[in-house]
Amino acid sequence: MSEDLDALAAELSDFAEPEKKTSKSARDERIIAGFEEIQRFYDQHGRAPQHGENRDIFERLYAVRLDRLRAQEDCRALLSPLDTHGLLDGAVVSTAADQDLSEDELLEALEGMSPSEDIRDLKHVRATAEVKAAEEIANRARCEDFDKFKPLFKQVQEELKAGERQPFTFEKYTEINQGDFFIVDGVIAYVAEVNNPFVNDDGRQDARLRLIYSSGAESNLLMRSLQKALWKDESGRRLVKPDPGPLFRDTIEEGDEQSGTLYVLRSLSTVPFIAENRSVIHKIGVTGGQIQTRIANAALDPTFLLADVEIVATYKLAGINRTKIEKLLHRIFSRAQLELTIKDRFGNPVKPREWFMLPLKVIDDAVVRIRDGSITRVMYDPETACLVED
Repeated sequence: MSEDLDALAAELSDFAEPEKKTSKSARDERIIAGFEEIQRFYDQHGRAPQHGENRDIFERLYAVRLDRLRAQEDCRALLSPLDTHGLLDGAVVSTAADQDLSEDELLEALEGMSPSEDIRDLKHVRATAEVKAAEEIANRARCEDFDKFKPLFKQVQEELKAGERQPFTFEKYTEINQGDFFIVDGVIAYVAEVNNPFVNDDGRQDARLRLIYSSGAESNLLMRSLQKALWKDESGRRLVKPDPGPLFRDTIEEGDEQSGTLYVLRSLSTVPFIAENRSVIHKIGVTGGQIQTRIANAALDPTFLLADVEIVATYKLAGINRTKIEKLLHRIFSRAQLELTIKDRFGNPVKPREWFMLPLKVIDDAVVRIRDGSITRVMYDPETACLVED
């Protein structure tokens, strides 16, 4: 196996992209996000948030946060270029009443503060449904350069009508990349930019998005907030092309398979366990022929769990040994391999080896890794449902 990995790593080295460096730390991103909420309060009310027991609890929390930001020189230096309203110029005026707020109430106000503070760092949790909505759906503004995005939305609509692009249910941890299209809140959204990537408090990659909507608006919410919104929206969909084109080079070298397709299938079996977990049970395989021919008799084949299947995704392979790719992917996902025994039509037990219990987004991530040459350095971690460095 190591020889195959070394050979494939060398084969993929030309496709590797340079590592991207983050420009801001996770703490800086949280501080900026928190300050932006205070600025939105100012825009809505025409004044800075104020203390006082007669004030709304959220205004009081914003006021506490603003005091903390004003009191720390590093925060002032970070936020000064963004402070269009002069909010950082005021004095620290927190009252005894607000200092006595409970930890849950201070949760949002204290997020991202220095670990040297008397009160511990708390995770990003909202106290009410109203604040949760504010976290997940950023304020939308008019997109000033929408004309340059109009053709993209028109193209997507045409691709949907022609069946060249399909809507898929959004899996909980599906990654979001620049150029992706989604349906969120009933509107098509386009990820125009992915800026300032960082690792959030949950240890996951996050980033600030520039999201353009087909309605002509835009927003700059966080990637994980968009994920949550899509996951909770029953009509939320990602719009993808089942066949994104060849993964590898167009020229064929000696020893390479001349063509092939990497495919991902879901079973339509009515067996309770499979039916209940259908969205995370996938067959990963390759074929040198037509996929429709390969799955034509799935209901009679124990390899396909004696049931019809649906094609979830396909990826064209060119100039690469498809058998190596299949073995490598099965190795990487081995910890998620399903232990199933199916009897064939003669009553003989058969153990299909190509079925795995994992979200589709991880397979998509693996395809990205194949493209950039880093696939040989990762393994699948079932506990986090992510690819991790081996």
